[in-house]
Amino acid sequence: MTKKMLRRACLLMMTGLACVQIYAGNPDRQGEAGATELLFNPWARSAGLHSMSTASVFGVEALRLNIAGLSRVQGSELLISNTRLFEGTDIKLNAIGFGRKMGENSAFGVTLTSVDFGDIPITTAAQPEGTGGTFSPNFFHIGVGYSYIYANKISVGILVRGISESLTNASAFGIALDAGVQYVTGEDDNFKLGISLRNIGSPMTFGGEGLSYEVQNPGTTTDFPITFDARAESFELPSLLNIGMSYDFLPTADIKIRTLANFTANSFSRDELGAGVEFFFKDFVALRAAYKVELDPGTQVERSVYTGFAAGFSLYLPVKKLANQKIGIDYAYRATDPFRGTHNFTVRLNL
Repeated sequence: MTKKMLRRACLLMMTGLACVQIYAGNPDRQGEAGATELLFNPWARSAGLHSMSTASVFGVEALRLNIAGLSRVQGSELLISNTRLFEGTDIKLNAIGFGRKMGENSAFGVTLTSVDFGDIPITTAAQPEGTGGTFSPNFFHIGVGYSYIYANKISVGILVRGISESLTNASAFGIALDAGVQYVTGEDDNFKLGISLRNIGSPMTFGGEGLSYEVQNPGTTTDFPITFDARAESFELPSLLNIGMSYDFLPTADIKIRTLANFTANSFSRDELGAGVEFFFKDFVALRAAYKVELDPGTQVERSVYTGFAAGFSLYLPVKKLANQKIGIDYAYRATDPFRGTHNFTVRLNL
């Protein structure tokens, strides 16, 4: 690494550390944010590293973790994912994403994500055991991102995400922004730094007929009810800042070992620190594992549902000989307490 590149890397890290001092939240605010589904990662490859690949993530998965990595996609990439969140709860996370290279230095991507809560029984004060009907909340996100890379060393990006949460008679909508930067250096581009700022947006508020109620008109003896609209309290988005780095060891031409570390500053929960490792054999097999801890985790009630361990693997199969078209299958597992972990499945097609 040259002195000039080293100075750039140090400047990038100091900028990120300065942002942490300004941005780091208070653990006392834990649980106060809404739209926490924005923290769920549907993509198995990065989920196997506990979403800590801020510096090395690329392609469509960068739309979730660090939009700057989108410009490192080769050609076009299509991802379809299904996640069984907190096994035993019947909650699923479904996502589809597409990214495409535009010219030599830029890329465009779009992603759609929805949360499936299953069928929830309808209960009322008069029928606490259920009315016989069911309902299912609709949580839906759409994100559109753009990334640009300079001289294959520094990439930047920005993403706009629309957030919709609704029931049959109440809904909320919001807009969130993500921004990120990645820096790559080394003789084989094996040293990477990354910073991403996620879920920055205005507060969201629920409204609709579901917040209305009827009361008897005071001062009258006739049956003349009046309808009132209750004002729901607004809630903020779960903003966070990620700072990560990775280094690739190349013992042979066919084997690559990637080590990484990541720090997360959360506005509405405790900060997190973790590390992981990936093993690549040629372009066909990848194994990965990671561990993440909360800084000052507090009591058992205040701790995250994730216990820290994550692991996964990827298999890549060429569609045609002597072509770059591949089909990939990714799987990830993240340990939880309670429940039986979170399982991610992703199918990817590189064109």
